[in-house]
Order: sequence, then structure tokens, then C-alpha cells
Amino acid sequence: MARRAARTAWMDPRQRGGNLASNLPMSYYQRTPATSFGPGGRLPWGVKWLLISNTAVFVVYFLSVQLEITPLLWLLRSLSLIPEWVLQGAILWQPITYLFLHSPYGFGHLLFNMLTLWMFGSDLERDWGTRRFLNYYFFCGIGAGLCDVAARYILGGPRDLLIPTIGASGAIYGLLMAFGLSYPNRQILVFLTFPVPSRIFVAVLGGIAFLSTFGASGSGIAHMAHLGGMAFGYFYLRFRPDALDTDWLGSFKSWQRRRAKRKFEVYMRKHNRPRDGGWVN
Repeated sequence: MARRAARTAWMDPRQRGGNLASNLPMSYYQRTPATSFGPGGRLPWGVKWLLISNTAVFVVYFLSVQLEITPLLWLLRSLSLIPEWVLQGAILWQPITYLFLHSPYGFGHLLFNMLTLWMFGSDLERDWGTRRFLNYYFFCGIGAGLCDVAARYILGGPRDLLIPTIGASGAIYGLLMAFGLSYPNRQILVFLTFPVPSRIFVAVLGGIAFLSTFGASGSGIAHMAHLGGMAFGYFYLRFRPDALDTDWLGSFKSWQRRRAKRKFEVYMRKHNRPRDGGWVN
């Protein structure tokens, strides 16, 4: 556990604290020379929405497994990432919906992902704004899912193509990449003892994920998805394509208004047209 401390007025914004809870449950960070538990301030809307939605879906999944509700289990399976299904049309939803599913057989998977989202994502959303934060989160998560599908086609066998992948870890690793690049000098105290700059900490996590892909215990496909999330995150931060920062909801609403306006104009022209076919001035 860490303890709360006040933020000093002279501190550069890039020196503000952040913290990490992915794979290292006893890790925390320093916001100032004193320590702090979790990101300070009010919980941003985007992080709050992700925490609530992921937890709600987990509760439904957990109860479905415990109560053996077969129709609901089949529905949830269709929302997970299955390579064979992706190539048959599920690419329209599975690379997004799989991010909201976590293992229903324990709390660790959800807990670590949501702690990391809260600890890292809060400061990123405050600095970036909700729209950019959510665009980045889903961009990394979708990219990680596509990397997972590609890796299983290349490295896996026929059975691997039917095994579902679930979890927000790809998007979480993207957040780690953003945190390490955006706040490289923030100190993370590993196991409450060893201060490590966030850029080094994130680099170590990426190196572990990379080396794990060559482990003898499996094909390393899950680790490849983690690497995919970090790679897509780096691409976003390095090149910042304009299309990825588009306000999609606002654009959709604008398109709806333009479409309704055209329909109204067509309707008015038809009803204002005189019987002889001429136009009314």
C-alpha cells in the first residue's frame, strides 16, 4: 500500500505520479518525494465507464458459469475473439467485445487489468481528454486482438483457431506504453522497495512479454497480443494519425443531421411542386 501526499506547486506536470498494477500487485508509484495511493483527483469519466462496464460483464459471465446458463454462455462465447469466426464475419464485433470479457473462474484476471486501468489510465485521460483516451484504448485493444488472430494462424494449429481469447490486457499494455513515453521519469517503487523510472519499468515488461513468446510451455500467443497492444500504442503515439482522433460519435450525429436535412428538402420539393410540373419561386 502506498500513502497519500500533497502535490507541490513547482513540479513539472510530467513529474506527476502514476502507478502500475499489471503483473506486479505490490507495485506503486511516487507522485512527489512522498508517496501516494492511486491517482489523485476525481475519477475520469472514461476510466469510470470502462471499470463499470468490465465489472458488470464479468458479473454476468461469472453467474452464467456458476448457474450453467447455457444460452448466455453461448452468447458470451460469440463475443470473445475466435480467429476462425473472425474470418467468417465476426471481425465486425469480436475485436471490440472481447475486451470486456474476463475469466469467470477467478478474480485475478479482472482485478489486475482494472487496477492497472485505474492507476495508469486516470492520469492519461486527465491529460489527453476522454475522447482521445478512449480512442487510444480501443485502438490498442483492437490491434492486440488482430495480432492475436494473426499469431494463431501463423504459429498455432487448427485447434488454436477455435480457442477464444478474452480480456483487456492488450489495451492495458498499450496504456503502459503510453505511460512510459508520456511520463518517463516518474518513479515506480517495485515491491515497495526498488525505485524504477517508468520508462525502464515499461521496457522491462515489454522485454518479458517478448521473451515469453519463445517459452517452451506454449506458443506464446497471449504474449504476442500484449506485444501487439504495445506496438499499436507506439504507432499511435509516434505518428498520431488524424483519423484516430476523430470524434466518431459527433461525426455520426452530424451525418444523421445532414441526412435528415436532405430528406426534408426532398419532401418539401415534392409537396411544393405545382401540378403542371413547374417549380414554385
